Formats: sequence, structure tokens, C-alpha cells
Amino acid sequence: MTDVTETESPSIPVPGEKLQKVLARVGLGSRREVEGWISAGRVTVNGHVAELGCRVDSLDQISVDGRPLKRDLNTEIVRRVMLYNKPEGEVCTRDDPEGRPTVFDRLPRLKQGRWINVGRLDINTTGLLLFTTDGELANRLMHPSYQMDREYAVRVMGEVEDEMIERLKEGVMLEDGPAKFTDVVASGGEGINRWFHVCLLEGRNREVRRLWESQGLRVNRLKRVRFGPVFLGPELPVGRWRELKQNELDALSLEVGLDPIKLPVLKTSEKEKQQRLARKPSMHQARQPRRTKVPRK
Repeated sequence: MTDVTETESPSIPVPGEKLQKVLARVGLGSRREVEGWISAGRVTVNGHVAELGCRVDSLDQISVDGRPLKRDLNTEIVRRVMLYNKPEGEVCTRDDPEGRPTVFDRLPRLKQGRWINVGRLDINTTGLLLFTTDGELANRLMHPSYQMDREYAVRVMGEVEDEMIERLKEGVMLEDGPAKFTDVVASGGEGINRWFHVCLLEGRNREVRRLWESQGLRVNRLKRVRFGPVFLGPELPVGRWRELKQNELDALSLEVGLDPIKLPVLKTSEKEKQQRLARKPSMHQARQPRRTKVPRK
């Protein structure tokens, strides 16, 4: 393990690869998530608590929460991406202390690595969620520098004036800093409820809802319909998932500057099992009342 300090000369190459990048690359989590583990002292290298920025190579012994990393750091990256149409009532966490259903409950199990969720949706928000086995891809999709815009269908209760929409596009100050929609398009509705499609370049907590609330309005339906170049199509019912095909995965990888990687070849039995799981409705969704369809743009 090599410690990186600010006194190092930029002209001298530092051996190894940054620890957080290695752990993300082998699919343990997104780089941001892994950085949190390191800061919290949950990661050790060769028996010593790791620090952010330290570099490792294939000879170093890495442990997370006391469990040794069994995967070869030089192993080939497995990049898979799953689309999930999240229902209302599910939380974006692996283990919920309140026992609520989570978005991970129905995803197919992996023999190595794990599914990393790309961003989050709150319990009352439905729609498109992305999961991947590649922590570097997850990091780039979520990092502001890659400008991955998110599109939502939102039903707003209250009188929406043109001046409000202009303010939301110009930017308003929220409690955690300035925020704005990059686009707002009306898409129907009657009475006090009106539908809009809105876009923004961030994924802060409840940001869409808080932006509308800053204008004295209330959001009573919210659904994410697009994340960057990936759309939630009508072929994916609520509570179901599907995996990106090779051409879709290649396009998404290139969008964030990553070289395409060939999908792993699944055995026939694995494919059939995955197809059965994908068709199986969730128990939680079966209990949900019928809802009105979201108007399209």
C-alpha cells in the first residue's frame, strides 16, 4: 500500500491504483459509496486502516468490515445494467430497519459482485431506476461532470402560473443551495391537478418536490421516466425489471467515456431462471390499488 501525500512530485508516477477506484471496479459499490466506507474506517489494507487516496496493487490484502476481498484485483470487469420500474412503497436501501420492501428484493442474485443502484428515488416516487455491477459506470452516471439529466413526469396540485415556471427554470434557492429545472413542459391535466415533464441535472434528496414547493405548490404524483439516454418504455410494467442488451449497454458506456465491454454469456438454465424472475409480480405490487396512467408528452 502506498500513501499519497501532497508533497509528491506530479512528474514521478505513483505505483498501484487508488483503493476506492479498485473497490468500485470490482463491483463492491459506487466510488462515492466506497469512499464513505474508507472514511468510516471500514476498509483495511494489509491489516491497517486505509485512508482515502492510498494506492494498492494485486499483492495487497484488502478487507471490508473485517472480511477479506476474495476477488482478484486484475479480474476482468463485468458490466451489466438493469432497468427497474419502481413501484410506490419501496425504499432504495438493501436492508431497511423498518422492514419495508426494498428495490433490491426482486433483482436476480449475482454469483460475484453486487447490484449498485444509480441514484435513488424516495419511497413515494415511482419509475426508472438503474442498477449496475460496475462501480465506475455507476460513479460516472451519478457524477455532475457527466451531465446526466433526469426527466420526471410530475402531477402538481395548485394554480401554476407562467412566472412560477420561469423562476423554476432560472433557479431558486433551496435549503441546501441553488437548484433549477433545465426544462419544464406542460403535458395535460384538469382542475387543480396539472401534469408536467421536468428535467434536471442533479439527484439531490426530494429535489423535484422541493422545487415545486418553493412556489407554494404540492406534488402528488412523481415518476422518473428517463435517466440520461435510458428511457422507461411501456414494455416494462411497474414492479418489473429487464437487463440492457449489448447495443444499449455499449451506447450507455460510450456516453460516459467508457470502452464497451461484452456482456457475460449466461447458461441456458440461468437465462430461463432470470426470465421467470422478471415475469414474476412482486407481492407488494399485487396489493397496490390501480392508478391513473401518466400522460405522455
